[in-house]
Amino acid sequence: QVQLVESGGGLVQAGGSLRLSCAASGRGFTINEMRWYRQAPGKERELVAAIGSDPSTTGSAKGRFTISRDNAKNTVYLQINSLKPEDTAVYYCNADTISDRGRYLEVWGQGTLVTVSS
Repeated sequence: QVQLVESGGGLVQAGGSLRLSCAASGRGFTINEMRWYRQAPGKERELVAAIGSDPSTTGSAKGRFTISRDNAKNTVYLQINSLKPEDTAVYYCNADTISDRGRYLEVWGQGTLVTVSS
């Protein structure tokens, strides 16, 4: 079973920056695409960034977000710059995984809360 653990959330003032991390652990799996979603209070979960497993490619992300990945550490990062109060949300890591037996499983982390004060 693959587990994803996010970290790096917290309280930050508007205009600041944060770097979120998501580390995958477990044995007998391959991680394909990894993504960051966020869910603001009272809103639906939305995709903010995604990155494939090929280290020669860059990921895709909205505006002030940058996604990166360290395959050696099974870790994906989300850099958020010029934070705004509307960025306040729980940020979730998500990954497509394939077990050594060829079984596909989509995995979610527990989320990390980002609160931006004005």
